Amino acid sequence: MPAVGAPVIGAPSRLANPFAGAIMDLGLKGQRVLVTGGSKSIGRAIVDTFVAEGATVGFCARDAALVQQREVAWKEAGGKVTGTALDVTDEPALKAWIDGFAAANGGLDHFVANVSALGIEDSAEGWRRSIEIDLVSTVNALRLVRPHLEKSAPGGSITVIGTVSLVEVSGPTQPYRSVKAALVPLVKSLAVDLAPKGVRVNMVSPGTILEDGNTWGRQRDANSERYQRMLARNPMGRMGRPDEVADAVAFLSSRRASFVSGANFIVDGAVTSRVQY
Repeated sequence: MPAVGAPVIGAPSRLANPFAGAIMDLGLKGQRVLVTGGSKSIGRAIVDTFVAEGATVGFCARDAALVQQREVAWKEAGGKVTGTALDVTDEPALKAWIDGFAAANGGLDHFVANVSALGIEDSAEGWRRSIEIDLVSTVNALRLVRPHLEKSAPGGSITVIGTVSLVEVSGPTQPYRSVKAALVPLVKSLAVDLAPKGVRVNMVSPGTILEDGNTWGRQRDANSERYQRMLARNPMGRMGRPDEVADAVAFLSSRRASFVSGANFIVDGAVTSRVQY
């Protein structure tokens, strides 16, 4: 059985389902937002949250059929959202997507780099693929959005989705945690570089996030030893939900966080034991 509080894939969005989570009203109405990897799990929840807040959102993912399905659902619920089938490692296509959204909407205010290769195998090809998707495509995207965000008033924001795995090792060796860790100094460096231009840059690092069909959802359904072990490590007695990560992203993007930049914002229910500083 699904854990208490675990969302269900295909559940109505926040717009259609008032029980899916409260709208925070962060002053994001009319803001223009781009999200990579926005069709599933945390990415989907991020789009859902921005749409519910009244933002105009563009999202991309590789699965064209799923992108269309998500776009239609959000539009039917009253959202201003556009989905694009896109492989973020295709730099010309990535640039066309970013510039096209900004041109169509008169600019860009917020960018969320969420796309990830996730748990690719520990092989030479796996490392190359992970570096291309998680690192190189993110670096390219942040370079391409900067000119647009610098024009945003009262100021733009970038949020990079990280992971607590970059500070604590669990499970077998894989590229994911090492490649994600490479983004931490990039976030801090860009925060310093872009602060004079009114652009804030932060990272949000989720802990164990449970949803039907995702990595932990499948391990829960299989009643795996690793799932039981990781669940037991969570001081709150449960794993997190995608919308709990999305709420942090929305807050950091809003003017409520106008003096927050260069932070690695941990959303993990206290599962990590290291002191964050």
